[in-house]
Amino acid sequence: MSYVIGVDCGTSGTKTVLFDETGAVIASKTIEYPMYQPKNGYAEQDPADWSAAMINTVKAVMAQSGVKKEDVRGIGISGQMHGLVLLDKDNNVLRRSIIWCDQRTAAEVDEMNSTVGREKLVEITANPALTGWTAAKILWVKNNEPEIYGKIAHILLPKDYLRFVLTHEYATEVSDASGMQLLDVPHRCWSDELLSAFGIDRSWLGRVYESCEVTGTLTKAMAEELGLCEGTIVVGGAGDNAAAAVGTGVVEDGKAFTTIGTSGVVFAHTSSISIDKAGRVHTCCAAVPGAWHVMGVTQGAGLSLKWFRDNFCMSEKETARLMGVDEYCLMDRAAEKVPVGANRLLYLPYLMGERTPHLDPDARGVFFGLSAIHTRRDMLRAVMEGVTYSLRDCVEVFREMNVNVSDMMACGGGGSSPLWRSMLADLYNCDVKTAASKEGPALGAAILASVGAGLYSSVPEACGAIVRTDRVQSPNAENVPEYERFYQLYREIYPALRAQFAKLATL
Repeated sequence: MSYVIGVDCGTSGTKTVLFDETGAVIASKTIEYPMYQPKNGYAEQDPADWSAAMINTVKAVMAQSGVKKEDVRGIGISGQMHGLVLLDKDNNVLRRSIIWCDQRTAAEVDEMNSTVGREKLVEITANPALTGWTAAKILWVKNNEPEIYGKIAHILLPKDYLRFVLTHEYATEVSDASGMQLLDVPHRCWSDELLSAFGIDRSWLGRVYESCEVTGTLTKAMAEELGLCEGTIVVGGAGDNAAAAVGTGVVEDGKAFTTIGTSGVVFAHTSSISIDKAGRVHTCCAAVPGAWHVMGVTQGAGLSLKWFRDNFCMSEKETARLMGVDEYCLMDRAAEKVPVGANRLLYLPYLMGERTPHLDPDARGVFFGLSAIHTRRDMLRAVMEGVTYSLRDCVEVFREMNVNVSDMMACGGGGSSPLWRSMLADLYNCDVKTAASKEGPALGAAILASVGAGLYSSVPEACGAIVRTDRVQSPNAENVPEYERFYQLYREIYPALRAQFAKLATL
C-alpha cells in the first residue's frame, strides 16, 4: 500500500493528514497558533509558527500510523491564500506575514488602479484590485517599511514558505498565485506588465507550476527531522478553496460546491476561462491543469445564524446543553415548522457588508416584512432562507458568465444541516450532496500528491477513485416555484435600499 500526506496551513492552525492511496485517513494531527492584530484592521502571523506546526504534525502522524517511511510517496500542501512572506538573501523572514484578512492596504489599492487601471487589472488578473490580496501588501511594505523592502530577495505565499522549508525550492502553483494579483490568470504565468508597473523584481517570485506537478523533494536534513525518506516528492498543492474543490471532486464542468461557514462560498469549475468584468466574483486558475474556477463570496452566511443564535436562542442553547446535543440541531427543528417564505418574512444577510454580487461595504442586514404575526421561529427560518438567497445570487452571476452548475456539493458547518441542504437544493434546483470525507483541503492536497507520485494519471481520475458521496438531497418539486417567488422579491430589496445604506454609513 502507498501513502500520501496532505498538509493544510490554515489561519487557526495547521492540520496534517496521512492517507492511503484510496483516500482513507490513517492518522491526523492539528496544531494551533496565534494571529496578531497590532492595529485595528491589521492581521499578521509568524511563518515560524506555520513551520513548527507543519513539522510537528507530520512527525506526529508518522509516529501514530506506524507506516514505513518508504511507503510515503508524496506530500501536498494547501493553505490560506494571499499572505505575504518576505525573505532576505540569507532566507531569513523579514517580518511577520500580512495575511488574507488584513485590510490596511486601501491606499495601495487606489495606487494599483491609478497605475494600471481597473479594467487592465481585471483583464490580466481576472479580478479587481483587492485590499486582502498580495500585490497591495507588497506595495504597502514598499510605502511604509522601505528598510524591509530594500532587503527583499524572495516573496512567497504561506504554503509556499512551507514548501521552501521542506525542499529549499522557491516555487508556487497557479491556484494560489492567482490570488497575488501578479499572475496573468488566462495564461497561467507571471505578468511582466504588472511587475514592471509595480516595480517588483521578477527574480523575487518563485517558479510557477501546475498544482499536481512535482516542485521539489525533501532535503536530507528535513527528511531526517520528519522521519521520511530523502527525495520524497512535494507537489505544487493548492490554495485552500482550490484544494477543497479537489477534495470534494469538483474537478469537471458542471460541478460546484457551496460552503456555509462564517462567510459563504460558491465555487464552480470551468474548463474555459470566464471573467466577470464587474468584479462580482473571483476567477482563478484551478488545481486541475488547464482549467479555472469561479468563486462567489457572501460575507454573512453562517455568521448570520450565529448572530441570531447568540442574541435570540438562549432557550435552545440551554436545552441543548442539558440534552448534550448541538443547539443548531434544535434550531433546525424549530425552523422546519415554518413554511417556505417564513410567513412572508425576508432577511438580507448583510451584517458585514456584501461582496457577491453587490460589492458594497455599506450594506447592512434587514428583516423585510416584519409584522405582529411573526415569531422568533419565523425570524430563524427567514435568516436561513436569506443566506440561501444570497448564495443563489452567486449562482446567478455564474450563469451570466456561462458557467452552469448541475452538480452541487455542500460543505462547512451549514452543510451539515439537512434543512439548509434542502433549501440549497430547492433554490439551485439541483441535487445537493455531501462528501463522505470531511478532510476537504487536506484530502485535496493529498490527491494532488498522489497524481504527482504517479499513483493516478490525472486529477479527475484520482477524484473519481477517491471521492465518495455521503448523502444526496434532491429538490422538492413543490418548493422550487414557491422559493422562486420569494427569491425574485428578495432581489428587488437591495437596489431599493442601496442609497439609504450609503446615507446610514455617514450618520
